[in-house]
Amino acid sequence: MPKMITDNEAAVRRAKILTAARWCFLNFGFAKTAFEDIAKRANLSRTLLYRIFKDKQEIYQAVFVDWLVSRHPAAKLAAKGPASPYERLLSVCRLMALEPWAEMVGTPMGSEFLETCELIDPKSEALYRKVVYECVAAILGDEASTEVFLLALDGLFADKPSMEVLEGRTKLLAARFAPRSTKKGLQS
Repeated sequence: MPKMITDNEAAVRRAKILTAARWCFLNFGFAKTAFEDIAKRANLSRTLLYRIFKDKQEIYQAVFVDWLVSRHPAAKLAAKGPASPYERLLSVCRLMALEPWAEMVGTPMGSEFLETCELIDPKSEALYRKVVYECVAAILGDEASTEVFLLALDGLFADKPSMEVLEGRTKLLAARFAPRSTKKGLQS
């Protein structure tokens, strides 16, 4: 009879699988990642992997939800937080765009990650974009500014910049849409 594992052990195993799968998808892409690759990277048997996930698509969806959709509560808190609009906008951008980009940039297939998710799990990808939109709209206050800001933010990634360059661009963009408040003529 197989040994029963605790809920905590199952959660740790699942997290290990999702981390391994994310690495595989970012480095090999969805099409070239095999169950065997994920199992090896997670130090698990392929059979055990099949007991947890029915197929590669299900793992991909779980990776997206675990890695990106799980950021929604923190982004919503940041959007409504006590900081200045500029700082809140930067916080939302860091959580929802910059931090994921830090893992994607430099990986062979990182640039296809979101596009692939849109094909495999359009509901989760649409939810991700909706929450980003809602967070930015809560800060900027109107639909037109929100749409233009998000289009401009997407454009910042076009040439696959380093994190340092992307951070600088994002600060510049945020300052244009949510200028830093000034006290006694000084930038805060």
